[in-house]
Amino acid sequence: MIINADHQLAVRIDPATLPWLPSPLPGVERRLLERDGAEQARATSIVRYQPGAGFAAHSHPLGEDIFVLDGIFQDEYGVYPAGTYIKNPPGSQHTPFSVTGCTLFVKLRYTQPDDTQRIIVHTHQATWLPGLVDGLSVLPLSEFKGEHTALVRWQPGTRFQPHRHYGGEEILVLDGMFQDEHGDYGQGVWLRSPHLSAHQPYSESGCTIFVKVGHLDIG
Repeated sequence: MIINADHQLAVRIDPATLPWLPSPLPGVERRLLERDGAEQARATSIVRYQPGAGFAAHSHPLGEDIFVLDGIFQDEYGVYPAGTYIKNPPGSQHTPFSVTGCTLFVKLRYTQPDDTQRIIVHTHQATWLPGLVDGLSVLPLSEFKGEHTALVRWQPGTRFQPHRHYGGEEILVLDGMFQDEHGDYGQGVWLRSPHLSAHQPYSESGCTIFVKVGHLDIG
């Protein structure tokens, strides 16, 4: 299955406009943002667990990134409420489930093979740092060899300088309204911008975004 798999193309999607598609397991559904392959695919998805749903034990040969959007996600290693970031490294294994139900933002097979650190960040308890311009706050989540993942909080009226993205940029708008010269992006919108793309982002009303940079194809 090929969906938005060309990383040289910009993509802007409101996942709410996409259908929920069944996964191999009853009670788990997905909205497919991008996919390159069959069930074992490099993919980015919104994943919804119904209460009591879960997967059998499985491994992630090329890693997995998860951000819990709502509800409570679980596996044998812990309990992860909304706002938790999880990075499972290449070769890791777990048995995920949700007693109460949850919705996740999930990226599969984007971790570099030698990035072996498992990371858990409970963002509601973590310390935010000042951003590069007034009105921005940053919560780093993961960093490895030029790839950076973070939450970024924009106060109303904040504007950033024009810039380019080496290795591309990916954004999920968690709340508020994120903007640039190309458009306005409300809560839930997913954006992928290719290597060396440029823009000047801002937010008139304020917003919080999940950002991943430096991980897209540069060839």
